[in-house]
Amino acid sequence: MSTSTPSSTPNPPRTTRHEKRLLSSTPLPPTERTSLKQFQDQLEQAHQKEALARVQAHHHHLHNQSTVQDKLAKLSLGGTGQLNVGADAATTPLAAEHHHLLEQSSNNNTEVVDDDDDDDDDDDDPRSLRDRLLTPTERSNAALASLLARTLHLQHGELELHFGSHNLASTSLSSLFDVPESSLPADSDTPPPTPLLQVLPLDQVKQIAETIQSLAHEIGADASVLHNPFDRAHLDTRPNAPEVTTTPSAVNDEATTQRWSNKALRILVRKIAESAQDLNEVRVAVVGNVDAGKSSLLGVLTKGRLDDGRGRARVSLFRHKHEIESGRTSSVGMELLGFTSKGQAVMPEAAHAALLEKSTNTIPAASTSPEPETPVFQQGTGLRKQQLSWEEISARASKVISFSDLAGHERYLKTTLFGLTATSPDFVLLIVGANAGLIGMSKEHLSVALALSVPVVCVVTKIDSTPAHVLEQTIKQLVKILRSPGCRKTPVFVKDPGMACELACSFAQAKACPIFLVSNVTGQGLNLIKTFLNVAPIASKAHFPLDADFEFSISDVFSVPFVGAVASGTIMSGVVNVGDTVLLGPDSLGGFVTTAVKSIQRKRVNVNRAEAGQSVSFALKRIKRSQIRKGMVLLAKTEIPPVAVTRFEGQVLILYHNTLISSHYQAMMHLGPIRQTVQIEAIVDKACIRTGDRATVQFRFIKHAEFIRVGDRFLFREGRTKALGVVTKLIQNVKSGGVVGSGLGGGGAVVG
Repeated sequence: MSTSTPSSTPNPPRTTRHEKRLLSSTPLPPTERTSLKQFQDQLEQAHQKEALARVQAHHHHLHNQSTVQDKLAKLSLGGTGQLNVGADAATTPLAAEHHHLLEQSSNNNTEVVDDDDDDDDDDDDPRSLRDRLLTPTERSNAALASLLARTLHLQHGELELHFGSHNLASTSLSSLFDVPESSLPADSDTPPPTPLLQVLPLDQVKQIAETIQSLAHEIGADASVLHNPFDRAHLDTRPNAPEVTTTPSAVNDEATTQRWSNKALRILVRKIAESAQDLNEVRVAVVGNVDAGKSSLLGVLTKGRLDDGRGRARVSLFRHKHEIESGRTSSVGMELLGFTSKGQAVMPEAAHAALLEKSTNTIPAASTSPEPETPVFQQGTGLRKQQLSWEEISARASKVISFSDLAGHERYLKTTLFGLTATSPDFVLLIVGANAGLIGMSKEHLSVALALSVPVVCVVTKIDSTPAHVLEQTIKQLVKILRSPGCRKTPVFVKDPGMACELACSFAQAKACPIFLVSNVTGQGLNLIKTFLNVAPIASKAHFPLDADFEFSISDVFSVPFVGAVASGTIMSGVVNVGDTVLLGPDSLGGFVTTAVKSIQRKRVNVNRAEAGQSVSFALKRIKRSQIRKGMVLLAKTEIPPVAVTRFEGQVLILYHNTLISSHYQAMMHLGPIRQTVQIEAIVDKACIRTGDRATVQFRFIKHAEFIRVGDRFLFREGRTKALGVVTKLIQNVKSGGVVGSGLGGGGAVVG
């Protein structure tokens, strides 16, 4: 149970006498108040400095190694333009360094070109990029393929090319990766210059697409046209294509439209995944109020069938009988949407054939959507027979979107918070019912996502059955909340595939919030969501370093017959192979036990290797199901044994509390997959804190020790009380420890 400062009434309407005495003894000047934005900005700056220092230190270490030349040879290019990467090249420090340098350069909007090679020196063709692509030669293709292969490797197998007036006239090979100038924010007073749209005739667009496709084929990749702004009259040539519903409020202003409108021909180049081990993955958490349409939307997106308005699309997503009976999700459901190397959604054959038959695009399209006129599945068709297993999706896809379908009812809030913190989502899909608006738990989920600094994408559902005036009120309310000082987001209504592509690449950095208006019954707006998901970038390697020691956070545990105990979660750092010896812990005493990785599965497909940023499952040797719990970690064996703690110090910002918080106050803490009650032992230099205060607080885990690191963010919650914090110090007061299991565990628990 939680204990708070005593008061004269259970819910005091004003400050009590005891609270006034505490406040008078420790006056809090207004300068100590900190806004959420200021607190998050300071945390982000600290993380950026740490990441940059890690990159610089590793780069310096590479220059001092005697084997640098050998590692460079592993990443050298062959004469055919094919990138020759060894089987273990991705695990080498050099490859990890390239990943870090790429992320750093992309954040600064610089060109992604290796410093070791000068492609312009290797190619003496004086022609412009347009001429190279329209009239390709064997020599120019070899140079372009060489550059494309190297950059595609640095971009983790996925690259978006832009062609327009900004680079077609350039004679430099590196201009292939130039992007139009659109760095001005959406709220800038100076609108960006209008690009020259009439640059490429349709026949030249087709020729450029064919040339890029031939180059991609040489390096084991595919290319597809995402959007062609030079042919605005044919953006959607499919017969009877559903129109996106508009309301007077669902209109972008001129500056927002110019900022996020497509400025060039966009072509996606994606590596063909040879196995599930090579899949690119984007994790998305789906949240929203109960009955907003979360499960129905996922059912339509992942199963390729429209809803009937009575919840047919969501039935296949439910895991329990009571969920099917009530129509409400109570657990964290996982769904998978795959995209091929050509950018087409992976779905059952019947749906895929129907969609391809209706498409009239002559150039490979990046996304398709269900059509309202012809149902993808006829009435009476067996639902289970039309579903694809995760193994089938992984075999056909080169990129997967992993959805976490979270509960919307207030009763299951702790389960939803666990899903938001444990799955490490790349962004949150906030579902808002057009008939109800942003009410109830939708606001709670939005506030948690903002507190955790997770980008937010809004989807307004049920637009087909909502009266126009109600939809107008919902849009106004949503825009008002997003622009409020607590959110500070720029709402952007997605109108076409080009805008969806532009937002997918940089909405998080620009602090924009894309808004989609969709209908699960008619299919309106679904193609825009699929285009957005197809282009959405994978997680930054700066957050999941490959060159660090292996660390795996466990978010789910289960037992498989004839296999044994299985732990599933996310690899936070490092690389692991089948057969590696790892440490599992901490247990109830704070110790670690030695075990080995018996097998690895990714998306239910066996793989031999997994790396940082991937969601995988491990079967462990000589470990029982009762020995594993959520919140534990798997760590690499190192000379220094890991240590679990029960006491730590953190910098905390109180987002909301109706009274005062003092010592001995207890609440639930969410830190990644860790969910445990903590108690405030002391507040440094203060007697109490309240809403808006920032303080250094010493915490103690109530039940058992946990493995945490300095810099980890956590959410502190009890009822309506919410606080955001970051771990600043681990307080080690070891009372017990020693050899556990095979003798490589240990450290010990810190007991408060």
